[in-house]
Amino acid sequence: MITAVYGPGAVNAIIAIGIFNIPVFARLSRGSALSLWTRDFVLAARVAGKNATRISVEHILPNIVNLLIVQGTIQFSLGILAEAGLSYVGLGAQPPTPSWGRMLAESQTLISLAPHVAIFPGLAIVFMVLGLNLFGDGLRDLLDPRLRRGRG
Repeated sequence: MITAVYGPGAVNAIIAIGIFNIPVFARLSRGSALSLWTRDFVLAARVAGKNATRISVEHILPNIVNLLIVQGTIQFSLGILAEAGLSYVGLGAQPPTPSWGRMLAESQTLISLAPHVAIFPGLAIVFMVLGLNLFGDGLRDLLDPRLRRGRG
């Protein structure tokens, strides 16, 4: 909607994608924080006299930051797909700024003569999104203590 109202451009596409991702992180943060507020270590901190701000910074935030990092990698890959889609329909980055979506759109007329012109931007999108998703899975495995295996 933002790119349709304010016109095409890389900045407008980034703002639109960023606004679209805010509820995802807000929902994840709120749900995780609400479940942590009932845990014993948070209740012990409340009994010890710590205020809500201090508990949030010392206990809640360190426990949800791993989730936010992993979700960030997933949302970043979705942002790449969204930017490519916006550029494909002409609402993303404008020339001379390179964009994989615009490269795919411009290569449609040449696909019968030179298919590599369309294949390489498409493969770049696929490998970038796949790589970011695998990176996110690896981070989740590394950062989640429940998924760690004992050593010997």
